[in-house]
Amino acid sequence: MCPYTWITSRWMLEVEKVRPVRVRWHVMSLSVLNEGRDDDPEGDPEGYLWGPVRVCVAVEREYGPEGLFRLYTAIGRRVHDRVPEDWDVLPGSLADAGLPPEMAGLAWSAEYDDAVRASHEAGIGLVGTHVGTPIIAADDPDGRRVAFFGPVISRVPRGERAGRLWDGTLLVAGVPGFHELKGVPPEEPTTEDVA
Repeated sequence: MCPYTWITSRWMLEVEKVRPVRVRWHVMSLSVLNEGRDDDPEGDPEGYLWGPVRVCVAVEREYGPEGLFRLYTAIGRRVHDRVPEDWDVLPGSLADAGLPPEMAGLAWSAEYDDAVRASHEAGIGLVGTHVGTPIIAADDPDGRRVAFFGPVISRVPRGERAGRLWDGTLLVAGVPGFHELKGVPPEEPTTEDVA
């Protein structure tokens, strides 16, 4: 549901086109990350964000990472790209992804909550609870495993620009002791191409 994570996910698809990278998708949950906090950084007092993540984990369990990727893409198109222009998000996204729309009913079940927490912990355990989403783990050019939060970007870089951002991100994240890099205040996310 995070628009910046959506943009980063679309960037990773661009990276796959220009670098020897194969993305494996996993679930992370801002609902789990923010459990027990006094504030509500996601503005989700009713717990709406639990629904989509429960369905995503159920799909991953039943249909594997490829099913999860298809569902995430379908949800993202409906929520962020507004294609099609309706808000029947879960059943419609499941149908768009070629998955059973009735799986949307799992949004209101706690059946997959332990699996949501386990998937989340696997990701957040790579970097720590001081960050949010997205988290990326990869091998750097020297073959060392690196994990990092971000990059948080407002537009999708395409082609070689996407590849250069990947190269630079891996380079910086692979430096021992590296912790954080920030730029100017964020722009509103958009699916427009980077100039």
